[in-house]
Amino acid sequence: MARSLLTLAASVTSAVPGASVSGVGSLTSGGAGRCDSAVVSLADGTSVIVRAPVDATAARELAAEALALRALTPGVRELLGFRAPRLLGEAGLGDARALVCDMLPGFHIDAAHIPPGEGAATSIGYALASLHALPHSVVRAEGLPQRTPEEARDDVRTVIDRAGATGRLPVRLTVRWRDAVEADALWRFESTVTLGGAAASSFLYQDTDMGPAVTGVLDWHGLSVGDPAVDLRWLASAPEASDDIYAAYSAAAHRSPDAFVQTRARLYAELEFAQWLVHGSDAHRPDVVDDATALLDALADGVGADSLLDPGAATSGGVDDAIALLASVPEPAAASDVDTSMQTDAYDPEMISLFSASEREHSAGARSGVTGRPAPDEDVSTAPIDISAWIDAKTHSSDADGNGDDEEVEAERAARAAIHRWASSGSE
Repeated sequence: MARSLLTLAASVTSAVPGASVSGVGSLTSGGAGRCDSAVVSLADGTSVIVRAPVDATAARELAAEALALRALTPGVRELLGFRAPRLLGEAGLGDARALVCDMLPGFHIDAAHIPPGEGAATSIGYALASLHALPHSVVRAEGLPQRTPEEARDDVRTVIDRAGATGRLPVRLTVRWRDAVEADALWRFESTVTLGGAAASSFLYQDTDMGPAVTGVLDWHGLSVGDPAVDLRWLASAPEASDDIYAAYSAAAHRSPDAFVQTRARLYAELEFAQWLVHGSDAHRPDVVDDATALLDALADGVGADSLLDPGAATSGGVDDAIALLASVPEPAAASDVDTSMQTDAYDPEMISLFSASEREHSAGARSGVTGRPAPDEDVSTAPIDISAWIDAKTHSSDADGNGDDEEVEAERAARAAIHRWASSGSE
């Protein structure tokens, strides 16, 4: 059962000493996320994000994110050209722990709509190069995962073997992927600090004179040392901007050129289909297996007899339509031991727009493909519900009686009465 917004808001006062909650609103829509999430307004005018896991996998992911954000010390953050969320606190919430972070301003752009040229595309390249240039000690000091090139190669072998064992992997894909994994030159790369699998939704933008620019990066739960190509695999879904992103990334890289980074990134993108197949098989889900099989068949038709090792294969337009099907693969693409692509519903751009005054002021600049901003005539009257009286009552009740079930029910009743008074007043 999903936790109520009121319960999530109450956890902020436990997680952040001295915090005074004045309002709460929904963060994600549709209820499909693996975290119960809310945006909570504080009395000092700031807003924070609170997330609580809905299952054991999400709990591990949130724990990893907390560890990663602690690794981003003030000195480390100064090395980045963008902002990362700050961990403000954690609190027990039943048998789970809620994570509270500050809310970063900005909006998302769908991968397929990232414009080429100077602006969003180049700023993505610069941001990833900045991240990948961090010293390995950032990861090592916190005991976060570290993968050598050979270990990354072995992971790919494992995915191919497990997908092949299902009997549903097309032969031409098996050959294509095995040829790539056995090419020694492909795996002579320098490991870097990575997000462990960036996605288009990992980047937050704000407008500049040169167009949208990356000002914040989310999804830190996979922070590790490994193949930099894992943070570039999503570019297969951004065909218009990928060349400019790669060019900016290469120009800003602080290490020897990696001639095969695009090839490995394309390989990782294609393997998302195989991971989805493995997940369906492990979960005994015939529907997922059938879905993955259809995607793999479409990919096989798209690549034909082409090899990933052919010059230009990593950017060939012949497989763009097949790679575009990646949008059909739910996140996470797999829950296997070798998967590092699990994403969280950390920030929903449309809800961010509702709670960011600066974004509302610039809403007239909204354009096709950019999410997270209301159009000029869109109703943006939604605002956080004032629940400060409920929080105070709940805190008092908890202090006096130990926060039992009766107090929770009474607090929720008081909150609903407060909401009714707020709605009846016509307040925004």
